[in-house]
This record gives sequence, C-alpha cells and structure tokens, in this order.
Amino acid sequence: MKKVLIVASVVSFIEWFNKENVEFLRSDLDCEVHIACNFDYMEDTDEERTRKYLEKIKAEGVILHNIDFARSPFSAENISAYKDLKKIIREGNFDLIHTHTPAASVFARLAARKVRKRGTVVMYTCHGFHFHNASPKKNWIIYYPVEKWMSKYTDYIVTINKEDFNRAKSFHAKNVRYIPGVGVDINRIKNAKVDKKAYKKSIGIPEDCVMLLSVGEMIERKNHQVIIKALGKLKRDDIYYVICGKGPLKEELEALSTTLGVHTVFLGFRRDIPELCNATDISAFPSRIEGLGMAGIEAMAAGVPLVSSNVHGILDYVIDGKTGYALSPDDVDGFAKAINKLASSMELRESMSAACMKAVEPFEINNALNTMWDIYREILI
Repeated sequence: MKKVLIVASVVSFIEWFNKENVEFLRSDLDCEVHIACNFDYMEDTDEERTRKYLEKIKAEGVILHNIDFARSPFSAENISAYKDLKKIIREGNFDLIHTHTPAASVFARLAARKVRKRGTVVMYTCHGFHFHNASPKKNWIIYYPVEKWMSKYTDYIVTINKEDFNRAKSFHAKNVRYIPGVGVDINRIKNAKVDKKAYKKSIGIPEDCVMLLSVGEMIERKNHQVIIKALGKLKRDDIYYVICGKGPLKEELEALSTTLGVHTVFLGFRRDIPELCNATDISAFPSRIEGLGMAGIEAMAAGVPLVSSNVHGILDYVIDGKTGYALSPDDVDGFAKAINKLASSMELRESMSAACMKAVEPFEINNALNTMWDIYREILI
C-alpha cells in the first residue's frame, strides 16, 4: 500500500479543495492517506460541518496530524510546527508528499529534503503565486526568490492558472503541470433555480433593488473595501452589496459602509452559494491576489456578469467587456463606473449571461479532478 501525506496550513483548505483528492487516493488508488494541517483553526469555515467531515474521513482510515501552523508565515510559532512536521515526514516513509499553501509548503519541502533523496516524491500545488504581473514590487522581492529556490526541492509543481504555469516553467522543478483550477460543480449552480425576488426578500433586500454579491473571507487580500468605496461614490439607494463569508475585517467594513451610506448586508458563512449566485444581479470579485478564484467562476456559471480585479488567475476566465469588467484592484472610480453601468441596464446584464457561462466551462469540476488524478496515477502507479 502506497502512503501519501497531504499538507496544508488550515483544515478548510483540505475540505474545500482536496476532499475529492483524499477520496480518490484512498478508494481508487488504495493508498494510506495522512493529512497534516492546523485542525484547530476553523474561523474561515462552518465548524459543525467541518468537524463532521473530519469524523467521516477518520472513520474511513485517514490519519490526521495536527500541526499548529500560524496564519502568518513570519510567526515564531511556525518553528515548532516545522519540527513537528519534520518528525512526521522522517518517520512516515511516504511515497508522495503533496503540499498546499505557501508557508506550509516551504516548511514541508524543507522538512522533506532527506526523504526526497531516498525516493519520496514531493509535489507542490500552487494556488496562486504572491508575485504576478500586477503585483507590487515588494511581492517580487520577498516571495519570488523563495519560490524559485524552493523549487529545487520539488519534483512536481502544479499550477491552477496559466500565468503561474508559464512562470514556474523557468524554475528548477523537472515537472510543471497546469490544471484548470480545483473544480467547480457548474451543473449544481446551473440547476439551482430560484425565485430571484423571493430570495432577495429572504435576505433583507427589496425585490426591486439591484443585488451585488461578493463571496469570500473578509481579509485584506479579498479587497471588499474597494467595492464599498465605489458604491459610496455612486450614492445609489437601489444597490445592495451582499458579502458572504467570515473574517477579521467585518467591523471595519461595517464602519466603512455606515460612514459612506452604503447598503451592505453581511450574511456570514453560507451553504446556499448556488442559490445566491442565481439570485444576484451582479457579482464583485476585486481580490488583490487570486490563484484562480472559485467565487468568480461560480457566479459566472450562473450567468451573472462579474466586476473583478484584473489580476492573475481571474484573467483566465474574465473577458473584459464581454463577461463583465476587469479593473485595477485600487481603481475605485473604475469599479463605480462598471457597477453603475451594469446596475442601470438589465439588458446589458442579460446580454453577458451566455458569454459568462461559456467562459467557465473549462473549469467544471470533472475536468480539474481528472487532470489532477492523472498526475497521481503517474506518480503512484
């Protein structure tokens, strides 16, 4: 029986982006699967659901290792996390170590240097380099040298957007692969038909108003504040901004909305994202960094035009002027103009619907999973 270790910083990353991979490795390839991550941090997920998921996979034989990775890669707590991970790797005799998230992946690859020489394959799935064509210079100074150096200790780099794929090919890893994201269940979103007016009313939005939806953790990287500032400039009482997700910036975003007189609805963590995507009129996805972005793909799969930043993986599916509008992450005036244009014309929104659904077809979940599973077969069979 082959042994596989999956590493990530927090448990949400396993549940959101790897549960199908865990099941495939366990059931289809008959591997002994180990997972190492911070199982205590659940501020970015539905804790009840996540604990049920963990109990399920434990009952199925998946072995869990709690590593107290800190959210900040510069935290001193990560020193002990690295030591714990190194012990697991040294004693585990793994055939494959598959690592995710930047900081955890640095620690995992450093910890695996000796076992890699003895035949363990080390694979890193990059969910978005912190340096890209639109990122600030400091990101290139800090993160680019680290990722390029760490590629010396990596057998496979898997990227989920084309810009990262082209850049990673200049690194040291012998195998660089592209997969079309982590997969979105597009059919589930298309089939989630709702009464838009009734659904808006159920979350506190007048049925005749325009709903603008963002799905994502309330953290600096997701950049919700630029949308609130843009709406503050528009001063339109008929636009309601709906944010789904949890995070440390909630109070700051609430205060900004109050100061600028913006109708912002904070829904917290939701399980009805397909229904919300079908109920909304416009989607906003203004991230400063995004490896690909499931939230943007989910909204477009429902035929909803996207007002987004023009960075990184988002550009793999956004077509400016056809599926919505793509702008610089700090362009408050640009976002205001784009939102106003879409909010003012139902005909314009409807004319973009078919292009939105067509653009995200390559990111359907089976395409992404089958590509990833072919890589697993290549390594483990």
